[in-house]
Amino acid sequence: MQHLIIREIKNNEIHFLKEMLYSALYVPEDQPPFPKSILAHPDISKYIDNWGALTNDLALVAIINNELIGAIWGRTFSKSNAGYGFIDKNTPEICMAVKEKFRNQGIGGKLIDEISKIYFSKGFKSISLSVDKLNKAKLLYLKKGFFVVGKDNDEDFIMKKILK
Repeated sequence: MQHLIIREIKNNEIHFLKEMLYSALYVPEDQPPFPKSILAHPDISKYIDNWGALTNDLALVAIINNELIGAIWGRTFSKSNAGYGFIDKNTPEICMAVKEKFRNQGIGGKLIDEISKIYFSKGFKSISLSVDKLNKAKLLYLKKGFFVVGKDNDEDFIMKKILK
């Protein structure tokens, strides 16, 4: 693999989160992709709206040869504005995506490791996420210390990782 850089996102790269949010939406192999307009739906857009305005917003990007190839980001939500992987207001919920041609090369694992370290250094005890039961990424999350703590609905697990 070429030289991988993981660093915090820069203000002029925030637009990349929108692309990665769309990539993070799980679509079963036999289904058509979501329309891009889904990104405007409040249940989806809240993961990136006004990025950086909230105290606990944290986004990292993965870069190879000066190309943004992946991102992981987290944000805390209130119970009244809960995300799909909401546990409580003190647990950042993360989202992650890596461009398709760069998947299965360990990049996602490195992104998880890095955001875990940073949130731990900021005093957080855990992070969470939501994942479709059929999504192969679930295996990566289990390998990286996440465990199932509940169901958002019949299709998705809520997973949590204790930070150390």
